[in-house]
Amino acid sequence: MLTGADVAARALGVRLQFVEARGPDEFARAFSDMSSARAGALTVLPSNRFLREHRRLVDLAAKKRLPAVYTSREFVDAGGLMSYGANSADLHRRAATYVDKILKGAKPGDLPVEQPTKFELVINLKTAKALGLTIPESVLGRADHIVEK
Repeated sequence: MLTGADVAARALGVRLQFVEARGPDEFARAFSDMSSARAGALTVLPSNRFLREHRRLVDLAAKKRLPAVYTSREFVDAGGLMSYGANSADLHRRAATYVDKILKGAKPGDLPVEQPTKFELVINLKTAKALGLTIPESVLGRADHIVEK
């Protein structure tokens, strides 16, 4: 995944800097490192550890005035700028069909592995305004949800 991001960044003339935080105790240092490096934006990669700490990550990004994109809507609902990722409600519905099949006698090992099929783009316009950003109409038109509160 990171190799693909690096290739795409080079094609766009963008320099990526990877900052690792393995747990909540490393968040302050990671954001300090980003400030020192004069980062212009942040992408938070998918991790249950980050999802559990979504409010703290959103607050740190706001404090450092870093536009950030996340992979889960919970971040945007907490004040993050935007997210693009698998639709959680759809994933839960699909998981329920697996449970139903197993309860009806299907062997879990016989069920196919599936990938997400429904993705959503969520944008928080209040956060964009606070960061002094204007989201282009072409992007807003593709959004599945726009948060304005």
